[in-house]
Amino acid sequence: MSARMTRTFALSLALLAALSGCVRIGAKPPGTFLTLTPDAAPTAGATSSGTLSEATVVLEPSAAASISVLRIPVQIDASNVAYIRGTQWVERPSCAFQHLLADTLRARGKGLVVETDRATTGTRIGGQLLAMGFDAQTRSAVVRFDAMKWLAGGKIETRRFESTVRGVDPSPNEIGPALNKAANKVAGEIADWVG
Repeated sequence: MSARMTRTFALSLALLAALSGCVRIGAKPPGTFLTLTPDAAPTAGATSSGTLSEATVVLEPSAAASISVLRIPVQIDASNVAYIRGTQWVERPSCAFQHLLADTLRARGKGLVVETDRATTGTRIGGQLLAMGFDAQTRSAVVRFDAMKWLAGGKIETRRFESTVRGVDPSPNEIGPALNKAANKVAGEIADWVG
């Protein structure tokens, strides 16, 4: 082996060793992945049409730092958060909630409903997802959302929505269905509020 090949090989080994601290090659993936599914969704083939100014636009909400990750948070007490092992979200919880809310609005016949961040006219629904996880003190799945509704003419309305499902264990097979149930209740209440 030439001196140049030896240096290249040594450099490659050093780089691989350095990266091994950052990248977990062969790390075991979570046992399950969670997503949100709507209780009511549009039927196959359902259509709607209109202009963006006539549409109800569902924005991706901002999210509290504890739920801006794919892991499912456990609120241990007022100041301590942990995460459930063995499961994570398929996508950001804020994005999953945006899709759930849009499907709920469509299923309830709210006209043209689109998901985009580009609309500046028409009715826009957004806000901040404050909680989507497990409360250890009450053994509950909790979804809390501060909604904002922008109406034509510049009027803005806000409202807090919250749903809890009690008697839940922080295991993937219980927390997933409980969070889905709580999120659907919140989405349904928001759909009623949108009118």
